[in-house]
Amino acid sequence: MSLEIFNTYESEVRGYIRSFPTVFSTSKNAEIWDEDGKRYIDFFAGAGALNYGHNNQHINAAVIDYMQNNGIGHALDMGTVAKRDFIEAFVTKILQPRHLNYKLQFVGPTGTNAIETALKIARKVKGRKQVISFTNGFHGMSMGSLSITGNRYYHDDSYGVPGYTTQVPYNQYLGAKVDTIAYLRKILEDASSGTELPAAIVLETIQAEGGINVAEVQWLKELRKICDDFDTLMIVDDIQVGNGRTGDFFSFERAGIKPDIVTLSKSIGGGHPMSLVLMKPELDKWSPGEHSGTFRGNNLAFVASTTAINTYWSDDHFSNEIKTKSKLIQQRMEELALTFPSLTRDVRGHGFIWGIEFHDAELCSKICSESFDKGLVVETAGSEGNVIKFLGPLIISEALIEEGFDILKQAIETCSQQHYQ
Repeated sequence: MSLEIFNTYESEVRGYIRSFPTVFSTSKNAEIWDEDGKRYIDFFAGAGALNYGHNNQHINAAVIDYMQNNGIGHALDMGTVAKRDFIEAFVTKILQPRHLNYKLQFVGPTGTNAIETALKIARKVKGRKQVISFTNGFHGMSMGSLSITGNRYYHDDSYGVPGYTTQVPYNQYLGAKVDTIAYLRKILEDASSGTELPAAIVLETIQAEGGINVAEVQWLKELRKICDDFDTLMIVDDIQVGNGRTGDFFSFERAGIKPDIVTLSKSIGGGHPMSLVLMKPELDKWSPGEHSGTFRGNNLAFVASTTAINTYWSDDHFSNEIKTKSKLIQQRMEELALTFPSLTRDVRGHGFIWGIEFHDAELCSKICSESFDKGLVVETAGSEGNVIKFLGPLIISEALIEEGFDILKQAIETCSQQHYQ
């Protein structure tokens, strides 16, 4: 096994290959093997793109059958059987049972395409340039998305990132005693705050890359009211924490709120590139072709997603299964914090996204590297990289969850002894 060809010819921008320095060969559900046959448990799930696991048998079978029957592959935004089947499944099994009424807009294949589209339509509809986002938020790498992303590591003046954005403190960013909703309301109603009335407020209900920061239900409800009171659109970025990651299909369901716009990507494609913007019907003010993209209709992703919806979301069984297994994940995370109280600061999470925060970011990095050597793929999060994040596939078995956490515990023991010798 050699990484020479990647090191020689691939751009220095590559990142995950540095964290996971091997050449992967095969995968199934929540396990991956490299070309030497070494097995790894997956606590990463393609950064949340593989909620249904690697090579899901139901999805693979449907996609292979579609291809073998010469199903339409590329069709721009033309009508296809695959797109029709997806829309019917998504509307009848996802939207209608949740009493949600949205128009669907298919955009380019990545999450940042969905964010750019949401910002564009919000500004068009409201006739305002300003957008408000939150500290520690992450929304993508293109210019509009970067303008509402918090981490300064991704920012550079030479990129020409546009202005007209304001970032305000997220829930508990300033501690439990500071009411960040009251702060937001004050700067919106005060004509001397220097903040223009925004077209939209953009948020993740759980900040994933930002360090697994979970917004409280009451905070989300009050934010919805602020949007209503100030005629501002609420955009929920559900790219990483939607698609069942929280136990419900949408992350905002636990708060009983209805965003004006929702962005979906990653696992909405069932393992294939796909991105989707949901908007209330009255917001659909586009002229034909006004917002376009060559790959805004991935028919293989439509087939995969339709299969995932029909297989896992036709009733409450899968959702309940996620919520049951999430209790085990929480238990194992909390056990780590109790076992290593001098190393850790906090445990945070909900559903199938959990993080354990360490005091020392360098130690965090070493733990993930040691975990990989022992056969576990797990990554860090947070602006300082000091949170180890569980983001495993939703279909992972309890046995693999237990085995993976055993490896993580061993890695913490090994690294803490070496780090503080």
